Amino acid sequence: MPKNRNTFSSLTVWRRRVLARAVHRGWRWVQEAGSVTAEHPGRLRFRRLGHGTRLAFPQGTVFGEGWIELGDHCIIAEQVTLTAGMMPDLDLGPDPVLTLGDGVVLGRGSHVIADTRVTIGSDTYCGPYVYITSTNHSYDDPGQAVGKQWPRMEPVEIGPGCWLGTGAVILPGARLGRNVVVAAGAVVRGDVPDHAVVAGAPARVVRRWNPVDGWQPPLRTPAPVPIPEGVTPEQLLALAELESTSSEPGGGTTPIGCAETPGPGPASRC
Repeated sequence: MPKNRNTFSSLTVWRRRVLARAVHRGWRWVQEAGSVTAEHPGRLRFRRLGHGTRLAFPQGTVFGEGWIELGDHCIIAEQVTLTAGMMPDLDLGPDPVLTLGDGVVLGRGSHVIADTRVTIGSDTYCGPYVYITSTNHSYDDPGQAVGKQWPRMEPVEIGPGCWLGTGAVILPGARLGRNVVVAAGAVVRGDVPDHAVVAGAPARVVRRWNPVDGWQPPLRTPAPVPIPEGVTPEQLLALAELESTSSEPGGGTTPIGCAETPGPGPASRC
């Protein structure tokens, strides 16, 4: 009897493994088939859908795509909402309302709500659950429910090369310069200058860069060391293993970016 139980148990485990593999393979197929690209746009008809751009499946709410322009090589993660206009099937005029430059990344669950002009510059990276909106509720009339009062709209402009952390909120009228860093959870309104770091709710500038003094206050972490030209992935892997070994008790110390040089001459090269 114990043998039969073991046999049934092994058979159940085997079946679960087979089923799990089938489910994962099926889901990967669904994700691939449901993704949106310029070659396979599905039901969506964007004003422009750039080469190499991909909207992962499942998509979030998408409407007004006739007034949405997506640049080349953008990555739109799962459950991202992209809307132009306050509701579907509106005529928003001849000009685009929502524009993403080339290489924009929108993290999972992010929302971009463009009831009026919203522009996101090239190579801007957004973490998950970022919220960008050109519309905000008004509450002028204390006797009327806030949700029933006519909202206010102001254009939003995000410059190229920015980085928006997880859960950041960009409010109507915000204008971010080039290479701005928005900390996770920050709530941004108004103007943010180039090469600035903002944090808090409401967000304020906590660090800036200028060509004379560099970053002020100074960065607390050293700048990353660039990989020397000509270094192969195999050499980097060997260097990482060497660094791991040298950090153990009794091991030597080899600076990052240095490699042992066989034969006569210096013992190492940096």
